[in-house]
Amino acid sequence: MKRRLFVSSSLSAIALTGCGVGNALTQNQTVRTILNSAETIDYHLIGTRGMAKEYTEADISPTFRTNGFATPSSSLYIGYVEDGFASYRLVVDGLVEHKRAFSIAQLRAMPLVTQITRHDCVEGWSVIGKFRGVRLGHVLSIVKPRPEARYVIFHCMDVDDTGTPYYESLDLTQAAHPQTILALDLNDKPIDPDHGAPVRLKIPTQLGYKSAKWVNRIEVASTFSHLYSGKGGYWEDNGYNWYAGI
Repeated sequence: MKRRLFVSSSLSAIALTGCGVGNALTQNQTVRTILNSAETIDYHLIGTRGMAKEYTEADISPTFRTNGFATPSSSLYIGYVEDGFASYRLVVDGLVEHKRAFSIAQLRAMPLVTQITRHDCVEGWSVIGKFRGVRLGHVLSIVKPRPEARYVIFHCMDVDDTGTPYYESLDLTQAAHPQTILALDLNDKPIDPDHGAPVRLKIPTQLGYKSAKWVNRIEVASTFSHLYSGKGGYWEDNGYNWYAGI
């Protein structure tokens, strides 16, 4: 297990050095080829079979650091904040039998789980937080993915400096992991705007950029090749590792 974790962490560290777009390593074709082949090994060696360590209340970090894009400033998001997210709906559509649009009240009425887990950023820092929310697998069981579905794509409300929105993706196995949740609370309070309100993804078995914030649509699909640069996520489109397992 130590060897597997070392391999995974080493590959991720090489693949994901820094958060800037276009660093020298990610633009090197030889490095890209090695990392793309190693990602498959990483996924199948570690996959989603393991569970991330869970901590105690005493381990919670005093401050849960923010990172990534700025808090959304669109009129849509500002409207959500002003009405306390009463008008917000989490749309779940695509290759599903039952398309749905869930209110926060409906999500909170589902079976909720709590985890105290570590958030590991690709930049090298970590924080421990207490997250409460609904398992993504439970939500998917309600909408019922079709047989041809393979991926779950998260469309978010934050954008980069050019207006390109943030997005991420998981395969259905990752989505069904018991620690993959749609988080509604952080440290016993509703998640605030700067940390991804009202709904953020939390996946403690993978690097932090997989835990997309400000999610407003979940698309179930057979592929993600049609989105943006076709690599399955904003940072993946810029040369980062798709699996990003810890």
